[in-house]
Amino acid sequence: MTDQQASRSSGPTENAMRRALKRARDGVALDVAEAAVLLQARGADLADLAATAGRVRDAGLAAAGRPGVITYSKSVFIPLTRLCRDKCHYCTFATVPGKLRRAGHGMFMAPDEVLDIARRGAELGCKEALITLGDKPEDRWPEAREWLDAHGYDDTLAYVRAMAIRILEETGLLPHLNPGVMSWTDFQRLKPVAPSMGMMLETTATRLWSEPGGPHHGSPDKEPAVRLRVLEDAGRSSVPFTSGLLLGIGETYEERAESLFALRRIARSHHGIQELIIQNFRAKPDTAMRGMPDAELDDLVAAVAVARLVMGPSACLQAPPNLVDAEYERLIEAGIDDWGGVSPLTIDHVNPERPWPQIDELAERSRAAGFELRERLCVYPEFVRRGEPWLDPRLLPHVRALADPETGLADPDAPVRGLPWQEPDEAFTATGRTDLHRTIDTEGRTGDRREDFDEVYGDWEALREAAAPGMVPERIDTDVRAALAVAADDPTRLSDAQALALLHADGPALDALTRIADDVRRAAVGDDVTYIVTRNINFTNVCYTGCRFCAFAQRRTDADAYTLSLDQVADRAAQAWDVGAVEVCMQGGIHPDLPGTAYFDIARAVKQRVPGMHVHAFSPMEVVNGATRTGLSIREWLTAAKEAGLDSIPGTAAEILDDEVRWVLTKGKLPAATWIEVITTAHELGIRSSSTMMYGHVDQPRHWLGHLRTLDRIQRETGGFTEFVTLPFIHTNAPVYLAGIARPGPTVRDNRAVTAMARLLLHPHIPHIQTSWVKLGTEGAAEMLRSGADDLGGTLMEETISRMAGSSYGSYRSIRDLEAIAEAAGRPSRPRTTLYGEVPQERQRAARASDGHLPELLPLVTE
Repeated sequence: MTDQQASRSSGPTENAMRRALKRARDGVALDVAEAAVLLQARGADLADLAATAGRVRDAGLAAAGRPGVITYSKSVFIPLTRLCRDKCHYCTFATVPGKLRRAGHGMFMAPDEVLDIARRGAELGCKEALITLGDKPEDRWPEAREWLDAHGYDDTLAYVRAMAIRILEETGLLPHLNPGVMSWTDFQRLKPVAPSMGMMLETTATRLWSEPGGPHHGSPDKEPAVRLRVLEDAGRSSVPFTSGLLLGIGETYEERAESLFALRRIARSHHGIQELIIQNFRAKPDTAMRGMPDAELDDLVAAVAVARLVMGPSACLQAPPNLVDAEYERLIEAGIDDWGGVSPLTIDHVNPERPWPQIDELAERSRAAGFELRERLCVYPEFVRRGEPWLDPRLLPHVRALADPETGLADPDAPVRGLPWQEPDEAFTATGRTDLHRTIDTEGRTGDRREDFDEVYGDWEALREAAAPGMVPERIDTDVRAALAVAADDPTRLSDAQALALLHADGPALDALTRIADDVRRAAVGDDVTYIVTRNINFTNVCYTGCRFCAFAQRRTDADAYTLSLDQVADRAAQAWDVGAVEVCMQGGIHPDLPGTAYFDIARAVKQRVPGMHVHAFSPMEVVNGATRTGLSIREWLTAAKEAGLDSIPGTAAEILDDEVRWVLTKGKLPAATWIEVITTAHELGIRSSSTMMYGHVDQPRHWLGHLRTLDRIQRETGGFTEFVTLPFIHTNAPVYLAGIARPGPTVRDNRAVTAMARLLLHPHIPHIQTSWVKLGTEGAAEMLRSGADDLGGTLMEETISRMAGSSYGSYRSIRDLEAIAEAAGRPSRPRTTLYGEVPQERQRAARASDGHLPELLPLVTE
């Protein structure tokens, strides 16, 4: 590609180039404009740029403990299917069913074909199985759908997952998956079977996708926003991920620079991009872009050098050696530190006309440039050394069998042989601080944060930048008095503008709002304040999801970490039954060692010990975790959980159902759309749920409004919510607060406004609004009862999640305590079941007889 084709504007001035080169030499951070200038460096300027980039690379290699080392992965290339729903105008990899049939091939490679390649690769010492395929071929080609149905796979990714497991077990190669665009849920499905995955960003130039004639026009999976979301989801899911740019497909230098900065932003946010590939376009016959000139070598060298400067010394940069005409030294000089996958067995099926170099030749050419060629695994050394959460426990034995424990690179002498892929043994062995439910109230937590605070949650500085726009308050011009009049007359008629104005109400307007909400409450459910005699059982706090608001989660090695045995879970349920409980609420961390069937075992253990106990358990995040670990769909998993004894699910893990806020609050939790999918599927199966909102952190009233509107819509469709629970953010030990990003929880004004507006906006579809004495205390809860709430939740008996976050209101309230809160609000009270039914007299008598006397369960803590 010529300079004129690469940029729609004239080249940079000598002064602009001189200034950009000096800033690069001086180590000053470049901006997009300067990067675009440097991408056009040629001649002596390019040599200057490459020398600077090379020094940056060398500093990074020295810091990583491998100075003078350039790496590669010894691999086999497995084209699982060449069918694709996209129509990229430069691609010869994708084909059509008719051509496959004429060539005697199936729509997908058969398992025997896949394993034959992998076995022969293992015999040659290969350690990576690069599985590449087209995007979602079943969405375009009926023949692909028919093949999957005939072989028992729900979709292409189910086949990818199955073959990855067989490769691990039967050959020992490590799968690196390139299945194209994936959802957050897809990452959860595939992470347990592959140490690393990848997808080229290619470009952020939307016009190349949206405009007719563009190289990506007609390809839904090549929309830049979609591909950027995939990279974000990979980081949120702690998946070591490879990405990169494709140069010379019509992008300008400015667009090329913007693409690099987009990759840098994601790399900074999640620390999950293990490698960037800088790949030059090569025109191929029989494609729409066969007449386009190849990207020039100078373009590639400049792009590598600028990528090195933008991404920094710790980044790993690759340029495929088979796409340059033996100009290896120039790429090394420009700052690469990796040659990518090189196969002694298979061709590059994406660029079949470009054979791999011989590994000995690559080593010699690298040596001539002053570098030692060393073999790595498909997953980079940094992530091998990081271990959890980046590597699933089921993969650790496979990776460790092939890795040098000192460097994280490949052990050249390691035998490549299959190992079992299986759930960890001893999943329910009691470990750690299993008395935390008691001692959290007497001894407290060991420290205010996890030991991996600076790594597990992503880059705090990048997060501050991401959070800032969403935290800007809005100016509200709507007439509050008119909005109050509508609310009093018919709250279902409130417009979004009016509702937002009321969510901002303060002073006399707020007092009027809470009176209206209380009137609506009285008309809807009467004056009785309800409560439930229940016990919380948090069966583990080991979790690597990385939610930034959560102070409960611990690494397995942290001092406060624990996991209960099944007997301990059942014992606690039996204790609760003995003192009058009608429900156990069970939730836990996403423990990497617990199999997806563990949740069934927990529900079954409680039902076997206490058949009459209502099992209210497993947040939508836990449901997705169970489904992806077992390979079941969400519907199938929930059906099995119901058969095991699950009665209803908590609508927690919702936080704020707006991904703008959600991705600041959480690193790896399920997206809003997936939460909605789990909840609606549960409701369709007759499994009811609560609904919740955690507020007062990095959110604003507009987010509360959107969240409440979403819940109301779901309830209109399913009728499955039992109540809405307000969850004020507890800031004290929350990582996002300790990092200086979140505000210190909601104000009293916020609490009153949220409670009142929940009553009005969810009326009449969700009749019960619950307030939290755990988070607000006695006086705060009583105030919410005067603001539209009608339920106090449960006695709890134990509560570690809010207490670990810093709540000071204890873990237990007796029935008399809850009745006193209702009396403070001037209201009568009565017990209820999970589904707001009448409590049997036998249960009421047992609860009264034991009320306030629970020495075996935990000490009483008062405010």
